[in-house]
Amino acid sequence: MSQDASQHIAAAGENRILTALPSADRDELFGLVRKVTLPVKTVLFEPGAPIEALYFPTDGVISLVTPLHDGAIVEVATIGNEGIVGVPLVPLSGLAVRAISQVAGHSLRIDAAAFVAVSERSTAFQALVDKYTQALFGQISQAAACNRLHSSEERLSRWLLMSHDRVGTDQFMITQEFLGQMLGARRSTVSVSAGILQRAGLIRYVRGHVTIVDRSGLEAVSCECYSVIRTELERVVDASPQRRPPEVAPERL
Repeated sequence: MSQDASQHIAAAGENRILTALPSADRDELFGLVRKVTLPVKTVLFEPGAPIEALYFPTDGVISLVTPLHDGAIVEVATIGNEGIVGVPLVPLSGLAVRAISQVAGHSLRIDAAAFVAVSERSTAFQALVDKYTQALFGQISQAAACNRLHSSEERLSRWLLMSHDRVGTDQFMITQEFLGQMLGARRSTVSVSAGILQRAGLIRYVRGHVTIVDRSGLEAVSCECYSVIRTELERVVDASPQRRPPEVAPERL
């Protein structure tokens, strides 16, 4: 694994938007958030529903998906410890997507009204939110092109690399069924693609457990979309986290 990748993964366990803030703004936000556990398949909000709370993931991965009438879903973006779930926030309105936890983890939850109030008081926080929202839209556009033009192996590699960046560990859980939904592919297609990566010595995939064995090799197999998306997200905040944030009281979701 490259030194750059190691430093990026080491940031997992913190939310990088929050750690990039000036200390006074950061301390104010930590007084307003509550730590929650997000088991896999936890739905944070549905399409069109008012956003009552926003989330700053610290590990795990949240998907933004578009549900279709036949029950299928299409992933349009993923969010980890580099981002915010629930932006762009329009008070008393909703987004045209479902937010669902695809890799179990933890997050810091803030009520929508408190989020708006801090945004209005803190120009530094609002600037980060605006920059992240722009990067999120860039990710959505890039992912749309990727899903249309690139092979299942390339897309699977991109998805695994982005998840690896965020969870802070080489091993995480994801079922073939759920991964197929996220990639818009049949379960059999995901199985074949995962088998190709496994035979190449890049990953191990057993009973829903994925282990990243050769990250550099996985980066070589992935399409350019991984690098493009990651570069845009890295521009939002400095790659090196600041001081360790204070403890946050846990809360049930």
